[in-house]
Amino acid sequence: MQVKMLTASKEILLLTFCMMEVYCSGIQVDPPEEIQLIDRGHLGYLEITWSLPASLIDMQECPIRYQLEYHNIRVQSWTVIKTIHRTYSDQFDLMNDIRVRVYTLLGGHCTNNTWVRSANYTELVQNSQSTGLQGSGVKNFRCVFYNMENMICTWKRNITSPSSLQLYLYYWHTELEKTEECPDYIATNGVRSGCNFTKRPLPLFTDVNLCVNGSSPKGPLKPTYISIQIQNYVKPDPADKPHLLSHTPLKLTWNKPHGKVPEHCLEYELEHTRVNPGGKYESERISTMLTSQTFPTSGEERNCFKVRCKLHTYCAEGSFWSKWSDKTCYGHIKKVQDMKKTHKKH
Repeated sequence: MQVKMLTASKEILLLTFCMMEVYCSGIQVDPPEEIQLIDRGHLGYLEITWSLPASLIDMQECPIRYQLEYHNIRVQSWTVIKTIHRTYSDQFDLMNDIRVRVYTLLGGHCTNNTWVRSANYTELVQNSQSTGLQGSGVKNFRCVFYNMENMICTWKRNITSPSSLQLYLYYWHTELEKTEECPDYIATNGVRSGCNFTKRPLPLFTDVNLCVNGSSPKGPLKPTYISIQIQNYVKPDPADKPHLLSHTPLKLTWNKPHGKVPEHCLEYELEHTRVNPGGKYESERISTMLTSQTFPTSGEERNCFKVRCKLHTYCAEGSFWSKWSDKTCYGHIKKVQDMKKTHKKH
């Protein structure tokens, strides 16, 4: 059966699929009557609603629940939700088709105190909203939260997009009543290529929905939708260069970068290079949560160090490495040539 419905966003198809029949105490458990997907213009944050099966409207003495299944863009797999409500909201990828299924669950004495799921489910399929000129969407979209102070998102225009165009970035999160436009655009060769959110801070641990679209004399450009949490895109400033605390053993320390990044969230990578009197070069990288490190030394080699940092996975799901600090070196090498000259004199 196909039923056409009109939502706030576009036409959708409501498809009901039948599986094998299930009866319990002579009662057939029916799926919900219909599903609607409501788009309030929040760039992919959609509300799913469904109605009570007509056959259960007068069945007040037995508990009714629902099993919702949909493709979750965060984990790239199907998510299953069991709920007593008939509405649920989550983030969806508007650049791909959306599929949502809902079963009815009946319990209590009607089913001998066990939960029985309807044999059928009601499924909604909404086609992709990613319309526009083919090959005109932006590419290489990237956001970086510099030192947890300055959020900048950048992109590149597609080489197949029309030569005369105008690009726009819109964003939304749950603290906003409606979608807003980029507060401060960045331009490259006269074309918008990024957005600076310094004047409009974004919330941590909250989905921020972004959309880059555009217009041209040939028609609208294909939109690009992205959903991020900005704490996963932090790039700290470089740490101070390592400095010496003691020579024997060689003990180094450094200071965390200045700014808002919490000290307990930082992990460091220390690069140590060593050149011995024979000219042999060795290099190693050491990961640590500390701001100091100790190394044995013979006093005859030259040791050089530099350090970089990023947010640890305890504090964020992702992060970018900072730039390397300036290099600092200790010790002097007694060169092989000098050793040979000294040997000849004797």
